[in-house]
Amino acid sequence: MENLESDQSPVVPPKRNRRHDNRVAAMQFLYSWESQRHTDLVTALYDFFSEQEQPRDYYSFAEELIQGVIRDCAFIDEIIMRYAQNWAFDRIAKVDLAILRLAIFELLRRNDIPPVVTINEAVDIAKAYSTDESKRFVNGILDRYKGELGRDPRKAEGA
Repeated sequence: MENLESDQSPVVPPKRNRRHDNRVAAMQFLYSWESQRHTDLVTALYDFFSEQEQPRDYYSFAEELIQGVIRDCAFIDEIIMRYAQNWAFDRIAKVDLAILRLAIFELLRRNDIPPVVTINEAVDIAKAYSTDESKRFVNGILDRYKGELGRDPRKAEGA
């Protein structure tokens, strides 16, 4: 029986954020993709999502992001190289590269998401999966690129 006089409140699990979960899954897949360069994307996606804690349809946003990043990777990498001043592209940590590719794709192709949301998510993912320096590096590149978009950074297009 619970002690009602206890000062301890029950631990409440944090609310799941599906979009955040999808961005993290997309970053993890892109990291793996960069390291292994699977020849068959369909099989690689199937294998990856079969190991996730949620059913595959939960990750539909992640799949959209992954396929878009892979499709537009050369163009996205040009943007990263342009804004990663004084930094050799091949020296960018693979986790940071996956985060940057994901966020730049989202800034380029997902006008329904405010740029500041995309950037904040990327920085949060860098905080959780990379180094303290990485969050500043990621934020710096994305913040500079945001100015090139020509839209209100706090609003989704049409909002």
